[in-house]
Amino acid sequence: MSLGVLFTILNVLLIVHAARTGRFMPWGFVILFLPGIGALVYVAFELAPQWFGSFGGRRARRTVAAALDPTGRYRALKDELDVVDTIANRRALADECVTIGRPQEALEHYEAILARPLGDEPAYRIGKARALLDLGRADEAVAALEEVKRVSPDLHSAEGRLLYARALDRAGRSEEALDQYASLARTYPGPEPSVRQAQLLERLGRREQARSIADEVVRSLRRAPAHVRANEREWFVLAARLAR
Repeated sequence: MSLGVLFTILNVLLIVHAARTGRFMPWGFVILFLPGIGALVYVAFELAPQWFGSFGGRRARRTVAAALDPTGRYRALKDELDVVDTIANRRALADECVTIGRPQEALEHYEAILARPLGDEPAYRIGKARALLDLGRADEAVAALEEVKRVSPDLHSAEGRLLYARALDRAGRSEEALDQYASLARTYPGPEPSVRQAQLLERLGRREQARSIADEVVRSLRRAPAHVRANEREWFVLAARLAR
């Protein structure tokens, strides 16, 4: 296909888009009478701001920024904490430490928060448990999460429950972990608990059970909308391997 044909197709598509979104006047004529240049101007002034202002656009920008400068946000949050040492600033830095693989530093920040008069909150205890788990201290993570359940019995945290199941799994308490994964899978907004349950069953040699759960995840995601499949691609791939 020649370059001229491609430009023609692009111009037609952009004119149709302008018409459908109520922008035909004047953009339809700009694209039509200024081939190539008109299309670029339309994309620059109309589509690009829309893309980068959307949730997907913002997420794409964050992904690109993280790829180009993985510690950029960490440095910015550290500077903020140096200026104003608040619980909110320290928690944001602790969360970022977990994200970029600095669990020891994250643990220190969470412990500093929990030691403050207003810092004894379930969310910070869950953050501490996550850092402990990332450090390979699964038993301590289990204990921290059981303390959360003890002091906040009415708390309903999907993140905390999944973390608890993972900590039990890593601590070698397999049957308890399987129960937690199965219970959480019924209400969790995504297939992660089910896939982790299948992975654990596979490690325990319970191949048929693992395959059955993984196969259900695969079939469910294939029926899901495209944006759901995109968001859960990692778990779809893992489930597909287990379902073979």
